[in-house]
Amino acid sequence: MRNTLKNFAMGTCAILLSGNFHLASADMGSDTEILLNWAENTYPSYFPTHQVTQNIDPWIFRHYPDTGIYAGVNKNDGNVYVMGGPWGDNPAVISPLTDLIAQINNSGGNGGIPACNTASAPAGLTYTQSGNVVNVTTNGSCIPLPTSNGFCQIPQQSSASGISILTTSNITSSAINGITITIPGIPNPFESLVNNFASGKHCTVNAPAESANLIVNSDICFDITTALGSIPDSIPGILTITPPVTFALKDTVTSQTVADCFTTDAETIYNAFTNEVWIKKDGSFEKVN
Repeated sequence: MRNTLKNFAMGTCAILLSGNFHLASADMGSDTEILLNWAENTYPSYFPTHQVTQNIDPWIFRHYPDTGIYAGVNKNDGNVYVMGGPWGDNPAVISPLTDLIAQINNSGGNGGIPACNTASAPAGLTYTQSGNVVNVTTNGSCIPLPTSNGFCQIPQQSSASGISILTTSNITSSAINGITITIPGIPNPFESLVNNFASGKHCTVNAPAESANLIVNSDICFDITTALGSIPDSIPGILTITPPVTFALKDTVTSQTVADCFTTDAETIYNAFTNEVWIKKDGSFEKVN
């Protein structure tokens, strides 16, 4: 049991000793959600299958019936406890909640979102979750443009859930800096291109239950200088490029349960169980893998 506790807390100790961490939110409820989601992804042998968080004073906790383990936070002292399995029949203290949240934030928080596969997320993106709302941010920095616009990719499922989820992206604001169009009345064509990259509708077959009604808010900035390739620095009287060229975006992606992805107006369909993908072509869906 001592070795298990030591392994569970080891990452936190390393972060604390380095001094490179920032304070987490004071909201114990949302921090507990982040922690337990992270624990499920990081230690699946102890905390298998996403469970609903329960609140019975003074505890905020989840129960994992497959392993008989309880994990949660005591609201009176702010500590994280685990009980059952190798931890025995009495609650064993692991660490203060604030310390573990600091570890998660320092690593980008990418392990804390059960409805999102963030393993391939680009460096510089930070994820947090409160209830059914996921927030994605680059924290005011501009990172290289990723090849995918899915910042909250649904993870592949080990069984068919029978749940179909349609996601819709709504851009609230966007701006390109570093490119100036000098012809009056002509809109910036590059802004239209990157808006198309971020927007759209996508549908997932056999989605996990926790992705239903999920809301993903993004406040991000990309450096698209390299993506522009061999475009000249300027075209006299038409275009001026002053690197770095950046694209800032704020958008909200909403999710809704649908009966059949193939009857929606989605542009792409992904089966999270079989890993099959379809794209809409000439008004019908065409399988691409």
